[in-house]
Amino acid sequence: MTDQFDLTDDQREIQELARRFTADRITPFAAEWDEKHIFPRDTIKAAAELGFASIYVSEESGGIALGRLEAALIMEAMAYGCPSTSAFISIHNMASWMIDRFGGQAVKDTYLPSLVTMDRIASYCLTEPGSGSDAAALKTRAVRDGDHYVVNGTKQFISGGGENEVYVTMVRTGAEGPKGISCLVIEKDMPGVSFGANERKLGWHSQPTAQVIFEDVRVPVDNLVGGEGEGFRIAMMGLDGGRLNIGACSLGGAQRCLDEAIGYTRDRKQFGTAIADFQNTQFMLADMATDLEAARALLYMAAAKVTANAPDKTKFAAMAKRLATDTGSAVADRALQLHGGYGYLMDYPIERFWRDLRVHSILEGTNQVMRMIIGRELTRQ
Repeated sequence: MTDQFDLTDDQREIQELARRFTADRITPFAAEWDEKHIFPRDTIKAAAELGFASIYVSEESGGIALGRLEAALIMEAMAYGCPSTSAFISIHNMASWMIDRFGGQAVKDTYLPSLVTMDRIASYCLTEPGSGSDAAALKTRAVRDGDHYVVNGTKQFISGGGENEVYVTMVRTGAEGPKGISCLVIEKDMPGVSFGANERKLGWHSQPTAQVIFEDVRVPVDNLVGGEGEGFRIAMMGLDGGRLNIGACSLGGAQRCLDEAIGYTRDRKQFGTAIADFQNTQFMLADMATDLEAARALLYMAAAKVTANAPDKTKFAAMAKRLATDTGSAVADRALQLHGGYGYLMDYPIERFWRDLRVHSILEGTNQVMRMIIGRELTRQ
């Protein structure tokens, strides 16, 4: 009976591989990355050597062709050390998958070999200064001119902006609305591409975030991913997986916070008694662990549905993202409370996780938008 809810031996091996990598290459250095705003490119490239840059890219394109549950296990494990770095690798995977899944052979041959090795890193460009949740209202325009598109517009809140070499970008090639949107691969060094200043963020300090600006950028027609007008559909399909990954990052970060809280309350004494022996503390820890396991179970089920292309995959991905990210933030907050004043200090990891996990309920679609998606699916005739 319990087998259907358990991981396979292969999945456990993948999970353990990611955990070992995290323990060796991420956890010992994450606090410094955060404090000094260091982008750990060497560590990220080392993850690619394990296949973590192309988790669900096909074997034909050089990837390891795993499912979305395996991807979630990897992201969860890496987020135990640093949610910011894990999320950054997730975004690269989403962009690479879009090229592999929907691109023609020319664009695959041009970009995937270097993306699989992370010799080049990819960003995903959808959000604009005037269109966040209403992604179909994007204004960045691409006009066909012979064998090129001429692109003008600005993308906002782009992870890797200015640092990454490749930008999988949603542009408007047709009329207003979702059917006028297409997907282009644009390179950092193409004339007319520039970047805003790095954003000064609450968290996610180990990765750069900036505007990406296009001014009369000429992009080869071969860099079109899918057909004209298919960009919005591609973007939304990518977000199903992206929402799972960001939810998994919340689970990993929250598990770290729970473990830190358990260790701290065992060691810390008040009134001559370990804090962990107080009933109030035990109740808090029990709720944190229960909520975390419930969110994990839903996310794993949603990942299986996305892999299987189930009819209700989008609804479940939205449910899992909403629950996992809200739970992650709540667990981090309670862990900080259990640490008392020490939880507020940078000497302990809790405040970093508290900051890093907060953005997860905003990106990949706000949790209010997740509720809209779920509600529409429930009431659709």
